[in-house]
Amino acid sequence: MKKLAKINKFILRCFWILVLGSIFGYFIEMAYSIVYTRTFEIRQGLIYGPFIQIYGVGALAYYFLVKSEKDPKKVFIKGMLLGGALEYLCSFLQEIFFHSVSWDYSELFLNFNGRTCVQYCFYWGIIGVFFLKAVYPGLVKIDKFLDNKKIIILSYLFMIFIIFDVFISIVATTRQNERAEGIEAKNYFDQFLDRTYPDEMLDKIFHNRKKME
Repeated sequence: MKKLAKINKFILRCFWILVLGSIFGYFIEMAYSIVYTRTFEIRQGLIYGPFIQIYGVGALAYYFLVKSEKDPKKVFIKGMLLGGALEYLCSFLQEIFFHSVSWDYSELFLNFNGRTCVQYCFYWGIIGVFFLKAVYPGLVKIDKFLDNKKIIILSYLFMIFIIFDVFISIVATTRQNERAEGIEAKNYFDQFLDRTYPDEMLDKIFHNRKKME
């Protein structure tokens, strides 16, 4: 029973790190647009909610990194490599499966196929040290909340919502690609996607996404 409770707490801890990291990324991207482009730009990675999932995946990766490494210098270097690898992989998978890209660093110095670059790897390293110093110590507080049965139930309900959000975002953008290729709706679900998630809506939500030729 104790082992099961420990596994349950680990799953929920990872889930909340993923969620909070995704929300953090949403506001970081907003702040970046204000500071560097002097515009107020809202970016999000899913249809519903303030989430940019690459940051959530990065936060989870940092969590496992920091669990075994406490030296800030090493965390910075490993964080650079880890963040750059994740950014490259996510860009590659998006291009393969969705025929689009959400960022392109081709014009920046020492970029790697436009998917990541030394400048942004440096930022990932800084975020890794921030995670070590400011975030990781606070995860103990999350564990205390996860002993509460009501919090556990609410966490799993929210997990169901996130799974739905990921699912509907994937199928809606996949169907959008099919529409662009002139593929007619094959069933009721395709018709539902066409009505509920038209191009105008998806283009507004994922406005930084560029379709590949």
